[in-house]
Amino acid sequence: MNAIRVLIIDDSQVIRDVLTEILNSSSELEVVGAAEDPLVAREMIKRLNPDVLTLDIEMPRMDGITFLRNLMRLRPMPVVMISALTEHNAEATLTALALGAVDFIAKPAGDTENSMDDYADEIIAKVIAASKANIKKPGAGI
Repeated sequence: MNAIRVLIIDDSQVIRDVLTEILNSSSELEVVGAAEDPLVAREMIKRLNPDVLTLDIEMPRMDGITFLRNLMRLRPMPVVMISALTEHNAEATLTALALGAVDFIAKPAGDTENSMDDYADEIIAKVIAASKANIKKPGAGI
């Protein structure tokens, strides 16, 4: 079985490193790249053809919601939002889910590196589940 190919999109180098370590710890996942913003990610998606994206919301040059809207229109694929803004029922979370994100994980406040490790099993499970989602272009029908 081939590993699920993941591209991480987050402006924080620490978060990119921690997510890479967490996701690569699963034999079912392989991080194929990490982008610091959506413009870099756009080129990486074309080149690396990942199966799943993890996506932050607050980033320079283009926010994650705008990127997600464009992605789902042009190249729909499974996305798990991982952001400090994606707390349950937060407006950004609802917007991301309405646009086609499969799931979300709220980044913990405080010591992010150690706190993210506490979420490792949840992160892995949600990325694997997202890879199985049937993502279609908006308006493509049932």
